[in-house]
Amino acid sequence: MRPPFARRGPIVPGDGPLARVPPLVVFVAVVAVFAAAVIVGGVIGAFLLGLLALGVAGLLAATWPRLSPGARVVRVLVLVVLVAIAVGLVIR
Repeated sequence: MRPPFARRGPIVPGDGPLARVPPLVVFVAVVAVFAAAVIVGGVIGAFLLGLLALGVAGLLAATWPRLSPGARVVRVLVLVVLVAIAVGLVIR
């Protein structure tokens, strides 16, 4: 049995437009937008984090039926953290 981190297939099976995007490209793009948002800060940074949060919410809504309860909790937690950081950037 292979360890879970060695899996090479899609995270959620499907043939939608995101299925053709390499996961590394998505990861680098998300990290770049997150870093830019935190570095810029203020309303612009909060806006960028809001865009990421909308993306996470959209993916969560689209994949909700296929996710296990544990995966749902983790994804909702990521969404809450993104929103909290965005609010913190505006308040700061």
